[in-house]
Amino acid sequence: MALAGLFLLLFLPVHLVINLMLLKSDPDPFNTAAHFMATFPLVKIVEIVLIAAILIHICYGIYLQIMNWLSRPAGYAVRNKSETAFFSRFMIWTGASVLTFLVLHFFNFYFIRLGLVEGNAEDFYSVAHDLFSIPAYNYIYLTCFMLLGLHLFHAFSSAFQTLGLNHRIWTPVVNVLAWIYAIGIPAGFAFISISLWLFR
Repeated sequence: MALAGLFLLLFLPVHLVINLMLLKSDPDPFNTAAHFMATFPLVKIVEIVLIAAILIHICYGIYLQIMNWLSRPAGYAVRNKSETAFFSRFMIWTGASVLTFLVLHFFNFYFIRLGLVEGNAEDFYSVAHDLFSIPAYNYIYLTCFMLLGLHLFHAFSSAFQTLGLNHRIWTPVVNVLAWIYAIGIPAGFAFISISLWLFR
């Protein structure tokens, strides 16, 4: 669970950098990058690993949550007020929101590339701009990325704990980095959404 999650954490900044090209008035840089990501053999291999990591992360996350529910069918009389209690308790729900967005994202982009959904796979720049012109899409997009931020903070910090890398000096540093990552990544995607929606 932790290893798959950490791998996915590495992917998001790459995706953000590519998406920032949507802010350019020239569609060629984004479309060229999208074409490269869709055709370069090494990227295709990474794509398979990425999808596998997503499936492993989702399935194992659901499995762990079900095991947690079964292990204590009756709630605690008094909740533990630990630092990450809130994030830990709601990971399954923030994860569900991320999964909802992934399904939407696959229909809007990935399935077009596979030819399963109608659309121009060579002009994802226009596809993205058309989507961001729809208010409802932006509401869903921004809500999902806000919830993703909550998911990312706990995922980033707890992954190191799961791997046994707790340390009295480095753990506070990891927590600070977790906050920076959990705020910075969703904020970057939100900036793209708001810019294209309100200012283009």
